[in-house]
Amino acid sequence: MSRPVINPIKTAFFATYPPKKCGIGTFTNDLFNSIAELYTPEVARTSLKVLALNHKSEYYDYPNEVRFVVHNNVINDYREVARYINLSSSQLISLQHEYGIFGGEDGINILEFLEMVNKPVVPTLHTILKNPTSGQKDVLSKICDLSSSVVVQSELGKKILHEVYGVPENKIELIYHGAPDVPFLDSSYYKEQFQVEGRFVILTFGLVSPGKGIEYAIQGMRKVVDKHPNAVYIVLGATHPEVKKQFGEQYRIHLETLVKENNLTDNVIFYNRFVRNDELIRFLIAADVFLTPYLSKEQIVSGTLTQAVACGKAVVSTPYYYAEEILKDEKGLLVPFKDSDAIGEAVNKIIEDEHMRNRMRKNAYQFGRELIWSESSKNYVRVFGKALKSYGSQIVSRKKVASNETATRLFSMPDINLNHLKQMTDSTGLLQHAYYSIPNRFYGYSTDDNVRALILTVLNWTLFKDDSILPLMKTYLSFIHYAINPKSGTVRNFLSYERKWLESKGSDDSQGRTIWALGYLIAYAPDDDILAFATQLFKDAINHIKSTFSPRSCAFQILGCSFYLKKFGGDTNIKKIVEKNTKYLYDMFEKNKSQNWFWLEDYVTYDNARIPQALIVGGTTVDNKTYVDTGLKALEWLIQIQTDTPDGHFSLVGNEGWLKKGEKKADFAQQPLEIAAIIDAAYEGYVYNQDKKWLDILEKSFYWFLGNNDLHVNLYNYSTGGCYDGLESTGVNKNQGAESLLSFLLSQHRIYKIFGYKNIS
Repeated sequence: MSRPVINPIKTAFFATYPPKKCGIGTFTNDLFNSIAELYTPEVARTSLKVLALNHKSEYYDYPNEVRFVVHNNVINDYREVARYINLSSSQLISLQHEYGIFGGEDGINILEFLEMVNKPVVPTLHTILKNPTSGQKDVLSKICDLSSSVVVQSELGKKILHEVYGVPENKIELIYHGAPDVPFLDSSYYKEQFQVEGRFVILTFGLVSPGKGIEYAIQGMRKVVDKHPNAVYIVLGATHPEVKKQFGEQYRIHLETLVKENNLTDNVIFYNRFVRNDELIRFLIAADVFLTPYLSKEQIVSGTLTQAVACGKAVVSTPYYYAEEILKDEKGLLVPFKDSDAIGEAVNKIIEDEHMRNRMRKNAYQFGRELIWSESSKNYVRVFGKALKSYGSQIVSRKKVASNETATRLFSMPDINLNHLKQMTDSTGLLQHAYYSIPNRFYGYSTDDNVRALILTVLNWTLFKDDSILPLMKTYLSFIHYAINPKSGTVRNFLSYERKWLESKGSDDSQGRTIWALGYLIAYAPDDDILAFATQLFKDAINHIKSTFSPRSCAFQILGCSFYLKKFGGDTNIKKIVEKNTKYLYDMFEKNKSQNWFWLEDYVTYDNARIPQALIVGGTTVDNKTYVDTGLKALEWLIQIQTDTPDGHFSLVGNEGWLKKGEKKADFAQQPLEIAAIIDAAYEGYVYNQDKKWLDILEKSFYWFLGNNDLHVNLYNYSTGGCYDGLESTGVNKNQGAESLLSFLLSQHRIYKIFGYKNIS
């Protein structure tokens, strides 16, 4: 067949790509091949390339079109691929966007690429959430801001993108998910190949994961088989690699158990493998009914449903957004979510009403002619051409966005370096002190440092999803387990190098910090084993909390319990603890504050910003704006009294005398611990009210480490990855102990989280 003669647009496709088993990768491969079909082989070879995305622990033997591999959690790879594209002949980037494939929280790493690349970008959005988190909304909005045009795959997606994310309608292009061009064949054509000749075939295909709702389909088959014993349900697809990595075959085993419990072993067939397109088409043709029992209303597109419709299949589906749109005009039947009986009844109806089934098939196949890849590719090339023409006029506004928005601030940030943390950690835990950068074993370990280290590893994992951090996480969690006295439930703090506890009970602060760390781990646990163990330890620690008058212990408890409630929001006892402690801190402020002293005590000492942070978090958790406002005002006051008037840098309260009401603050020794607390509190302030002043505070705070301080010295050691222990009147303390190291790393991770990893150092 002759190829149309068109002017090629030199395009780089940026996404996951086969042989990586991923639905987005399959889509990218299909789009690449369908556009290549519009050109001669030579033009396609020189005009089209792929930038493949994977994890740094993965290796794939990619085909020739893959010219660059980007590891999703390696920030520098995004910079390198941007430089590569800027210097290449590529005219445009076709980006496939799905939150989960890019590194960082909510896939924020992709912004690093978008801010550096100087070619037009056209993303195809595979997930558009109607009710996104603030992070998800922020990331997707910025992706759209930094793109020339945006492709959605449904009418509803177009509406949501405009109304929820504020994307101009003239920037949004609708191109339905592509599908192979398949002849309209009778389902009996390929049944013999799959040993289901003469049977009525129901098919679900795609990577298998809990969100697919297959358990409800299996239970619904009981009702089908009771009336039609020859019916067979085929579940085609391998377990999703990320699900298998984290949970093994737990979900599939559950499904197989359901089959046996419902006496359906002759009526349900599992094909546990990733199939090629040609084989998938044969399965689709052999099916009489295609079934998508998905559990999430939010699903805005489904490649599997698109392919089934394009093949002319009668469909039974739950009413997720895409199904509602694509199946209207009698192309299928919609059933309620998680309703096995309704699934069975709908399948029976299609089996028994041949005229209805044939109408559905014809309606679906006719509509499917608009979905086939040969039509889809022409629409993409049209959109690419439009984006290329409009790019010049967009550059000015694009630069304006890049100069003003949160994630694009020019931030001189060292790359994350965990070498010193690893050097300071042995099989027991994190050592307290160091001579310069050399671990000092004479002082042993402290629980306070190990709980901070646990929080750091959890934050690192949530940002990068790099399993290499998990051994450290487990080491620190094991230390905490050992720190909790099994007789009293209280937390011991100091452990000698010989592993002997130097006390039977640590401070109230240590108990509170332990609850803080365990709550944080519970909220973001990487797997069920760690979640179960952390929950057990959390309950042990919280159940032995006595009435305390330590405001910092109260603050840490509030933080830990609030994180715990992110996972187990119905736990009323924990919510009461948050309410009680937050009210206690608020009452202390009400009792002690005065015109020029907005603090809950008559002195300002250490880890101070944890108290306003707790009021903000606790007030948000119990929905009490008065508590939150007190926390915000206290934080502003704390920042004001520690800001140097001439140039605005942080001049912290030193621990050589602290700050007493009515007196001058101690200038030295200033501790990195204070900056970590201010950064976390300012972060919570920004999350609460989105006021850009908190972003300024975050920047100013972090630059304290890098020389914007009273002595104008850098506290970060780029060589070791350590942080000096503080500012003394005689200069910087050159020791690089655990507390200062963790303060820097926690601050750095928090900055990376909110500013989107901008690094121009």
